[in-house]
Amino acid sequence: MHPDHLAAALVLWDYHQLHHELIPADGILVFGSNDLRVAGHAAELFHRGLAPWILFSGARGRMTQDWAETEAEAIARVARDCGVPEEVIFIENRATNTGENIRYSRELLASREIVLSTAIVVQKPYMERRTIAALDVQWPEVVFRASSPALGFADYCAGALTPELVTSAMTGDFQRIIDYPALGFASAQEIPAEVMDAFRVLVAAGYTGQLR
Repeated sequence: MHPDHLAAALVLWDYHQLHHELIPADGILVFGSNDLRVAGHAAELFHRGLAPWILFSGARGRMTQDWAETEAEAIARVARDCGVPEEVIFIENRATNTGENIRYSRELLASREIVLSTAIVVQKPYMERRTIAALDVQWPEVVFRASSPALGFADYCAGALTPELVTSAMTGDFQRIIDYPALGFASAQEIPAEVMDAFRVLVAAGYTGQLR
């Protein structure tokens, strides 16, 4: 990446993460992802005793449409391999976006008469803020804390997740942070000027593949 584009990407990377301090919660929600590392992170939180169960949510999306199984099934399989018992795993495999992750996860828990007051939501590092903003509006009665694998930008970008692909995804998620409050999908987030400037640099540079 051009040094100016990398600098802008690092600004967005930092902005998207919330660095919540985790405390024990009623459950862990893992929203669908093309990055199976979220499953290992969720398993780690479970083994630390931070929650008694994990709900994995997700069908297939733009980056996972060729997978043999749904995102929820794939990440749940990784969690099992990390020692999470089958009996504490819930799978919701219909959701195709964050709003549906929330809706269908709520429905699944309600069908089991599980009432949440606190929960940990596990996501990719650059989707923490957008996910919490959506939960603020679409699941307001629950206190959520976000968590993601503790990786810097350079370490996160590995294999098929190239810096260019991740930067395009971050740019798209930032656009949704801007646009979704007016649509009633998410809470408004404070956006520092330097973060907005970084977004504009990346859009002008062509990192637009994930824009709406």
